[in-house]
Amino acid sequence: MELYIDTANLDEIKQANDMGVLDGVTTNPSLIAKEKTDYGKRLAQICEVVEGPVSAEVIAIDFDGMMKEGRERAKIADNIVVKLPCTVDGVKACKAFTDEGVRTNLTLCFQPLQALLVAKAGAFLVSPFIGRVDDIAEDGMDLIRKIRAIYDNYGYETKLLAASIRHPKHIVDCALAGADVCTVPFNVIQQMMKHPLTDSGLEKFVADYKKAFG
Repeated sequence: MELYIDTANLDEIKQANDMGVLDGVTTNPSLIAKEKTDYGKRLAQICEVVEGPVSAEVIAIDFDGMMKEGRERAKIADNIVVKLPCTVDGVKACKAFTDEGVRTNLTLCFQPLQALLVAKAGAFLVSPFIGRVDDIAEDGMDLIRKIRAIYDNYGYETKLLAASIRHPKHIVDCALAGADVCTVPFNVIQQMMKHPLTDSGLEKFVADYKKAFG
C-alpha cells in the first residue's frame, strides 16, 4: 500500500520524505489556506521535494473552469495530478483530462457508484473520505471494501486512495481491505511507529547494557 501525506506544509512534507517511505502528496484548498501562500508556488515547491504524485485540487466547480484551472496546474510539474470533485462536471473533466494524458484524482467520494463512474472515466485515483463517512454514523471502511470489490470485479485500473484518515487503526483497516493508497496527516504518520512496548523494550536494552559494561 502506498503512503501519501495529506498536507501543504513544506516542513511536514520534508520530514515525511526524509523517512524514505513517502510515495506522494495530496493537497486541497483548505490545506493551502492554512499555509497563507500562493497555491501554484506551493505546489511547485512540493514537487521539488517529492518525486511521486502530487494532487492539486481545482477551485472551480464548473466544467470549463475545471479544465482551465487543471491545465494550468498540470503545467507546474510532470508529477502533478489534477484533483477534481466527484460531480457530473468533475466526471466530464476527468474523461477530458484522461484523453489529454493528464492524470486525475477524483475527490469527495462518498458512495460506490461515484467510484464506479470515475473509474469508467479513466481516473488515476479515487478518494473516498472514510473519516467523514464515520462522522455521520456510517461505516467508512465498508465504503472502501465495496469499492475494492467493484474494481476487482471488473479490472478497473483506478487506484483506491483512502482519504480523511483520522488515526492509525484506519490505516491498518485500509491495508487489510486492499486500499492501494492511504493519504495521511503528518501527526498520524508519526503515530505509525509508536508503541509503548518498543519504548520500554529499548529502554531496558540500553539499561542492561550500561549495567553490564558501564
